[in-house]
Amino acid sequence: MSLSAAQHGGCPTWRQSKMELARTMRDEEKLYRHAGVLYPSVLCPAENLEALKATEARSEDILLMSFPKCGFNWMVAVLRKIMKSVSGKAFPPDTPPQMEFSSPDMQRMLAQEPSPRLIGTHLHPDKIPQSFKEKKTKTLILIRNPKDTAVSFYHFMENNPALPKTESWDKFFSDFVTGEVPFGSYFDHATACEKIIHEPNTMVITYEELKEDLTGSIRQISQFSGLPLTEDEVQTIAAESTFRAMLTVSKDTHSSFGSVLFRKGEVGDWKNLFTKAQSRQMDEEFTRRLGGTRLGAKLKYDVYCR
Repeated sequence: MSLSAAQHGGCPTWRQSKMELARTMRDEEKLYRHAGVLYPSVLCPAENLEALKATEARSEDILLMSFPKCGFNWMVAVLRKIMKSVSGKAFPPDTPPQMEFSSPDMQRMLAQEPSPRLIGTHLHPDKIPQSFKEKKTKTLILIRNPKDTAVSFYHFMENNPALPKTESWDKFFSDFVTGEVPFGSYFDHATACEKIIHEPNTMVITYEELKEDLTGSIRQISQFSGLPLTEDEVQTIAAESTFRAMLTVSKDTHSSFGSVLFRKGEVGDWKNLFTKAQSRQMDEEFTRRLGGTRLGAKLKYDVYCR
């Protein structure tokens, strides 16, 4: 989401003001339930979600859809670099990349933004404004294997002032599997994505693909988005978008919150926390919910999670 510095509100930055507010709250106040799903009170209050119902999508928009901790902020940075290379469109630092994080006023400002607009969300696909489906907006789905997603989410909750601290890894794991975490169930989100991945305006890319071949992934995303890059531009963006490069500049792009957003960026970190019993439980849940699906095959579960 690209808001001008004036629209963004000046100092303190959006993120700083949210974190300052969160530090005045008790943990039990930091989550609320809306339509059966838990959301962070500070980052996306109910008024934001209600205002989204009036959102008017455009066919030229690029919608980034991802469950939390699947590489969302990494992909936002890549897409912003692609858009800047093609259209010269600059994105002020520290602007909220998710539609649900934007206040009603910020959403009205978004409606005045020129195309193409980059709009991101962690919302369940069925809760995204209907106009995105009607306009056949280009939708990039980013997904990550559930074991690494769970571990990254656990550390994120432990270090993010806007979210309550977890009781323990074991408690968090149980909540993750049952969907009692912010933004709901990973598996509900994934199975809803499975229903739309066949549509021509939709592309799926995995976190693991980005790690294995960032350059090739950028080429695919550029082609899908209708934002053509030269080979030199592809190579430059790839060099600037490795996890190490992103971590290095995170203080400039996300201030002190950078170290929270960009922690390890590893594939296989789940092995440091999962017990054998938890690993088996996740294997069973994956098989039950995503076994035999196109999205399940895309995730290469046997490669990364066995």
